[in-house]
Amino acid sequence: MSGPILVTRHDGWAEIRIDRAAKRNAMDRASRQGLLAAFAALRGEVRAIVLTGTGTAFCAGMDLKEREADRAAGIEGAGDEWIAVNMAIRAHPAIFIAAVNGLALGGGATLLNVCDIAIASTEASIGCPEMGFATYPGMAGPAIQLSGVSRKRAAWLVLTTNRIDGATAERWGMVTEVVAPEALLPRAAEIAAQVARFDGVALAESKKALDRIPAFITDWQEAMDHGQMVNLTIRAQTTAQAEGNARFAAGIKNPGQGA
Repeated sequence: MSGPILVTRHDGWAEIRIDRAAKRNAMDRASRQGLLAAFAALRGEVRAIVLTGTGTAFCAGMDLKEREADRAAGIEGAGDEWIAVNMAIRAHPAIFIAAVNGLALGGGATLLNVCDIAIASTEASIGCPEMGFATYPGMAGPAIQLSGVSRKRAAWLVLTTNRIDGATAERWGMVTEVVAPEALLPRAAEIAAQVARFDGVALAESKKALDRIPAFITDWQEAMDHGQMVNLTIRAQTTAQAEGNARFAAGIKNPGQGA
């Protein structure tokens, strides 16, 4: 795939790179549509996707110059299209791993928070500049809170425009790990390859369960019952559980059981 979105396929996983370094990987129309096309093309083909940016930015948010030019021309819909990109990640069966190489501002913070796993470089810088435009970060704000960040920490980002580094984001639970810049993509690739060893149906259904508990199911009994239903759903779609149990009974280790 050419244009501002580059896709590199590997064994069971893929890397998607936003390639607008001169614009700090801001999301213009071509980038948004390119991401949607890449997600669709990889659906059912890979089990993990690494999402990253070119240069010193992960994603600096929406391309505001293009959006204002569109509005002046009577063209709307950029916000809805950006929501669609993020919802496509949540609805996708693959596990998304954000490799946050630098700036993640506004829409970039949204993007990292809708991913399932996030690895950040020590050079990452995450923030919400919208209040400087007298604007609530309509997507980044909710995404930060839905990622599990406490209200007061979310308020720090939403109300002050102050940025946080990768180590702070890890401490707040926004990212999974922080690594040196040169280790970022190798570490993301390592995790993607690990995830890609697992059954695709089991991954997709487990991703859905992670969204439901505790967002919608908070009672312990209901949560445990739901967990059993998730496994019934997996067994109805794939024989991977039976095959895994058979391997274990035969003394053969399954992926994830160690050496």
